[in-house]
Order: sequence, then C-alpha cells, then structure tokens
Amino acid sequence: MTDTTTADLDIRLEKHRVELTGYCYRMLGSSFEAEDAVQDTMVRAWRSYEKFEGRSSLRSWLYRIATNVCLDMLSAGNKRARPMDLSESTPLAQAALSPRPDHTWLEPMPDDRILPTVEDPAEAAVAKESVRLAFMAALQQLPPKQRAVLILREVLAWKASEVAELLGTSVASVNSALQRARATLAERDGQHGADATVSDPLDDEQQKLLDRYVAAFEGYDMTALTALLHEDAIMTMPPFDLWLTGHDDITGFMTTLGSACEGSRLMPVQVNGLPGFAQYKPDPEKGGWTPWAVQVLEISDGRLTGFHFFLDTQRWFPLFGLPLHLDAVEAESDQVEKGV
Repeated sequence: MTDTTTADLDIRLEKHRVELTGYCYRMLGSSFEAEDAVQDTMVRAWRSYEKFEGRSSLRSWLYRIATNVCLDMLSAGNKRARPMDLSESTPLAQAALSPRPDHTWLEPMPDDRILPTVEDPAEAAVAKESVRLAFMAALQQLPPKQRAVLILREVLAWKASEVAELLGTSVASVNSALQRARATLAERDGQHGADATVSDPLDDEQQKLLDRYVAAFEGYDMTALTALLHEDAIMTMPPFDLWLTGHDDITGFMTTLGSACEGSRLMPVQVNGLPGFAQYKPDPEKGGWTPWAVQVLEISDGRLTGFHFFLDTQRWFPLFGLPLHLDAVEAESDQVEKGV
C-alpha cells in the first residue's frame, strides 16, 4: 500500500475502535484484555487488508476478526466474576480481606472507551445497560459463542443472517444459541444489581442522591450514609473476595477495617454506564490524598443498592485518566466544582 492508502486505512480503522472495544469488553469482561483484543484486531486487519474483497462492510469484517480474537482468548475457559458470584456474603464479625488473582474479577471500564456517541437516545440507553456490572456478570456465564450471538443480536441489533455469516454458521444455529442465552440470563434476572435503574442523564432525584452520598462519604457520616443505603445494599472490594450486605455491616466495616478511608475525597467518573467516583484517601506520608479505589454505584428506587470498590489503583486510575496524587489545591478546586 502507498503511504496515502496506509494513512487513510489507519483513519478508517480508528473510527471503529470505541465500538470494537465495547464489544470485546462485553465478550471478555476485562478492560485491558479488551484493549489488547482490539489492538490485535487492528493489526490483523491492517496486515490482511489487501485480501479484504469488500464482500461485507469494513465494520462487519472488523467484527469478524474481533470475534475470532475474543473466542481464541476465551478458549482457556476463564469466566470473570464479581465477589457475590463466587461466595456467600460474609458477616462483619467474620470479615477478612483475602485477595484472589486479577484474572478472577470482572473489571471496570470508563464509558468513553466503550460507548460510542450515538444520536438515538434509545440506542444509547441499551448500550449503557449492556455494560453495567450485573449484565456483564451475566454475560460471563454464557458459553463464548452464545455470548457473541447475544451481544450481536440484542445489543448491536444485527440480523440473524448477519450473525450467521460472521460466525460461519446457520441462521437456525444462531436463533437456537440466542434462545439458550436468553434463558440463562432470565434465570439470573433480579440477582445482585440487575435492577439498577439510572437515567441518562441523571434525573434530579438521582443527582441529589449522589450529592448526599458524596457529602456523607467525605464527611464519614455513617448516620447519613445509612439513610441513603437500601437495607439489602451490597458492597464489594475486588481483588478481595469479601462482600458485605446490609447497611449495618457496610457502615460497621467502614468504621473498623475500612477506617483509613475517613477524610477521603471523591471525584466523579462515568464507569460501566453508571455513576461512579475516584476515591482518594489521606496520604500520611506525602500529605494530600492518594488513590484508593474506583467506586461504581448502583441505584434503585431512590436508594443505593450497591457500591463496588475496585482497589487496584495503579491499573485503574491511569485507565480513567486520573492523577495518582491529589494535593490540597486540587482537592479544593474539585470541591468548588461540586459546589461545596
């Protein structure tokens, strides 16, 4: 290819990066594996472009490559999960922080890396719902090809014939796989976080709830926080397998094992189609605040039903474009932006 053709192809491929990352993320459940899969897809497409005969659109061809990359990566059979998918909740009196390997966990992802800008509000809503933690966890329970069929048909609205062509199978096989995938998801309907309801954009009541949450958390006011939590609210902290349920155990944990979080600062982030915050806790050595967690919040019926703390800050904060330290000036500026 000429330099001009190469540059043009790079631009054409790059236009599809966000949606392909979203697809690979839904398939793999891992932020970094998804980005690796897309990069592999781009390299394969670039190298074999001269063999691309245009019998399908460039987009369809890229999805075919990405699907094959993901299926290869999933051949080891690893299923990403949340703590509540692996064990029962632990009473506060028995709480212990036991980590599991990184590849165990469903990982968070910034919205802007996986949700392309679309004009149709209904399409945008479906896209956001399809990357929420509960739905992502349900996807991980499906065999890889069923997972691909469900995402392509239900999330991306491909026709059965298009999916059959992409997978090299029959329409009947696609329809059968979709039916089995739907049945599996129906069995999980109503499980932890599945009923999370968040408007896009947030409605006034949801925004006020988040404002009260920030005030309660930064003030470490457990009475105020209890008033915001559903009685069956869930708290998780990957890479630890511990998870807690109920506001008494959650606030009890925060004032005992989690007491170092007192005095934290929160910065808003958009993560997995849900509201979230980057949490910085006080840094006793350098002063200011040091990264502690990316929080993902689930809301239902005017209460917080789940909040999930992803603690591997050296991985998550750069992914979200967040600073690895906050000084007093930055924190004060952030408070002004919040209107505090």
